[in-house]
Amino acid sequence: MTRKATYQDLIEYCKTDWQQYIEHDFVKKLADGSLSMACFKHYLQQDYLFLKHYARAYALAVYKSPTLDLMRKSLPGVTSLVLEEISLHIDYCKDWGLNEADLEALDEDVATVAYTRYVLDKGMQGELADLYAALVPCAIGYAHIGQNLSKIQTINNPYQSWIDIYAGEDYQKVAQQQADFLDQLISEVSIDSQRFNQLADAFKTATRMEIAFWQQGLNQQ
Repeated sequence: MTRKATYQDLIEYCKTDWQQYIEHDFVKKLADGSLSMACFKHYLQQDYLFLKHYARAYALAVYKSPTLDLMRKSLPGVTSLVLEEISLHIDYCKDWGLNEADLEALDEDVATVAYTRYVLDKGMQGELADLYAALVPCAIGYAHIGQNLSKIQTINNPYQSWIDIYAGEDYQKVAQQQADFLDQLISEVSIDSQRFNQLADAFKTATRMEIAFWQQGLNQQ
């Protein structure tokens, strides 16, 4: 009997890229506190722009949902991003000397444009599962990174507060909910099917986009 897919199978499909994502040099420098302030500030600025498009993608997920139950599953992603997460990001940026006006005036860097438009395009062209396959690598990957970095003890790390956010129970819970929902969406997909390969390619491409997003921050050094 053919086994049905889970999000873990999507990670396994792009295992090399996944490791490069969650163990990127940007992440390693966050862990030991050696990342330059210029790199981190650029990342924070571009992440603000990313989050705005991320909210649009969740709004698209509501539109793409064929049932009310599925709409209810995607709606919290929109509301939490627009009403909470982006506001928290703005407050966090203030600690690094970046105010909301500065963030709004930014130009999108190349990797930011590529990543966000890919996710939105995948959602427009495909079904809800295609959109989530492109959305979820962000949430799951950051959860893995948060867990990994929380185990590393670095004295006076200026980025400890960032690590604490993604290692925290609240974020871990949200990431797991996203993973579980993707599992629900692909629960009837066989791992040896063409449909699985389509979803896995979307997941892999989004993972590669995450690598590029880290790299554009690191390039600021």
